[in-house]
Amino acid sequence: LTNPNMFKYARYTPLLYLKDEISDFEKTAQRNMRGFMKILLVKRLESSFFAFLQTLERFIYSYEIFLKAYNEGFVYISKKYWQKIMEYFIDENYDAIQKLLDDEKAEKYTRSSFTKQLETDIKSDLETLMKIKTLWGKIDFDPKLDSFLNKINHDNVLKKNKLIIFTESKETATHLKKYLKKSLNENILLYHGSSSEKLLKTVIENFDAKARHKKNDYRIIVTTEVLSEGINLHRSNVVINYDIPWNPTKMIQRVGRINRVDTPFKEIFIYNFFPTEEANDIIKLKEAAIAKINYFIEMLGNDARLLTDGEEIKSFELFNKLTSKKTFSDDDEEGESELKYLKVIEDIRDNEKDLFSKIKSLPKKARVARKISHKNNAFQNSVLTYFRKGKLEKFYISNDNFSTELDFLSAVKLFEAKPQTKSYKLPDKYYEFLAKNKLKIENDLNNEENPPKNPSRGKDNSIRILKILKSREMRKYKGFTETDEEYLKKVKKLIEDGAMPKKTAKTIFNKLKEETNPMKILAILKMNLPIQLFNDTKSAKDFSLNSPKEIILSEYFL
Repeated sequence: LTNPNMFKYARYTPLLYLKDEISDFEKTAQRNMRGFMKILLVKRLESSFFAFLQTLERFIYSYEIFLKAYNEGFVYISKKYWQKIMEYFIDENYDAIQKLLDDEKAEKYTRSSFTKQLETDIKSDLETLMKIKTLWGKIDFDPKLDSFLNKINHDNVLKKNKLIIFTESKETATHLKKYLKKSLNENILLYHGSSSEKLLKTVIENFDAKARHKKNDYRIIVTTEVLSEGINLHRSNVVINYDIPWNPTKMIQRVGRINRVDTPFKEIFIYNFFPTEEANDIIKLKEAAIAKINYFIEMLGNDARLLTDGEEIKSFELFNKLTSKKTFSDDDEEGESELKYLKVIEDIRDNEKDLFSKIKSLPKKARVARKISHKNNAFQNSVLTYFRKGKLEKFYISNDNFSTELDFLSAVKLFEAKPQTKSYKLPDKYYEFLAKNKLKIENDLNNEENPPKNPSRGKDNSIRILKILKSREMRKYKGFTETDEEYLKKVKKLIEDGAMPKKTAKTIFNKLKEETNPMKILAILKMNLPIQLFNDTKSAKDFSLNSPKEIILSEYFL
């Protein structure tokens, strides 16, 4: 589970049994796949007995279908369309399967492509799954559910307030709704990924404090992660995490639905169901969540309680770090993030105190020449400079052929060096290239201070986004709350001021260009626009442009 590639191989288990040579990692994955399945089932068990049994049934069904196909001579593999393939195979709709193959959405393998061990292992797994099903066949109770119903009937906070109940499993959500309705004798709202837009309107009317037409038809909503982003639910001040997600980001997103700036409540209540000791010994979920939360507390500060009474998150800027999937899963295309380098600093601070003290005492305008690796040929005989101007931190690199700004990750990879790296005398060209960096940053800052009045109407993604926001469909849509409308105005102003970063605009437009649902357009904007762009853009820029420019560090790459 520590390696994200394991999740990829979970979908492609049979490919680990091909007769061709496989890598050492694939051999390890082959050995560990049963352990992975066990963890997945235990995680479902911790969500609810009902979800566990449903997942067990699906496992058994997929194994039986796979063996049927295998025995008939062919195996079909598809990451995205595996469920469809099973349906087509049961219906003997081979034309539909062939279309997936023709469209390169699936792959076809003959039985002879695999080692005999595949059939042995699949049958062994199926036998184990059937044994588990037999053992659980007579279980008709759920102690977690019983505990929850008892708590909700006797806890004064839970008895009086509107409640937001989150779970990772759609089956658990459905199960909870049924028993809560029976136990409490009141209407329970259920919302998940397959719910209608009409039902979303009901959610807003009953739980958004700024809804135009407020209603009180529901006091309790049971939902999956689909409502953890983009929708305000702050007529409630209670979040119940019926199960703990692998990714603590989701914890913050869930609590963020009620912990709004304009909440009318003085207190926010968070209830958490942790795994049982027996299950936690297997999945280590609590330790994983707490360790990650503590890491961010250590690095970035602490001010909103999340998991247990002693654990707090200090800085709301942390939210934007945590909402990045790659922060926790390492599922970054480049495989790196700023946090990698924060961890480097932390390790030096804790384990190499003399080196840390030496780094701290380096004067501003520190400069050095050193050799650079061949893989960075393009930057040989160049000067990289780290500037700070007020709140702005910028990196520029110049040589005889170009002068350009680099992003943080690109710059820090070039700056990265070992303590024993040899330094060299600065060449005369250093001062020429440093002057080019200074001129470049001044020109760029002047352009930021005086942006062109008529931004390009060509292929500017921010202009395309603005066009979508000003479209008739968005203007005529009546489902937005006042908060939503205020937010959309801010986004339009951000674009008109030329303050939306190009990379952000490109990401958002790529997600918006095929979307027509106004609520989904709003959700895409909220998920991809960092809140700092709204809070800090003007003041940070004004402050920075009036601040002195400082050179922190420069390097000449030989």
